[in-house]
Amino acid sequence: MKRGITRREREVTDKNAILEILDKSMIVHIAMIDGDEPYLVPMNYGYTMEDGKLTLYVHGATEGRKIDVLRSNPKVFIEMDCDIAPIEGKLACQYGTSYSSIMGTGTAVILEDPEDKMKALSILMKTQTGKDFEFNERLVSIVSVIRIDVAEYTAKARPIPPGLMK
Repeated sequence: MKRGITRREREVTDKNAILEILDKSMIVHIAMIDGDEPYLVPMNYGYTMEDGKLTLYVHGATEGRKIDVLRSNPKVFIEMDCDIAPIEGKLACQYGTSYSSIMGTGTAVILEDPEDKMKALSILMKTQTGKDFEFNERLVSIVSVIRIDVAEYTAKARPIPPGLMK
């Protein structure tokens, strides 16, 4: 079942605004199901956005809980956010937090091909640093690289109300 955003006035649909969230967030929270328990990890990421299709790339150890969970159940939920700032008010109900965020569902694929891993790590480093890096087979052989094919996502923003900006 596809679920929409409850607060439609906060929905972000502009492609450039979505790319800005992806560029600023730096950390993706990846939720998985380990048996009957939820499991969540925050990770640095790289991304591509081609024809509206979002693909994320992450990397980590070649063995451990995350890899074991993804091998048994590749379905994931992702969340990233940026522009976090407190909102103050005169009344308790006026307090809150401004933010921009992206949430979505997808499928994790553990990359095995060294060429795919090198390309993915280059994308990750470009997203994280703005710089181009090259990798060789030796470097990619010691890490796992995971591609997340994002099936659906929504973006949201709650800016600081104009009257409260400093």
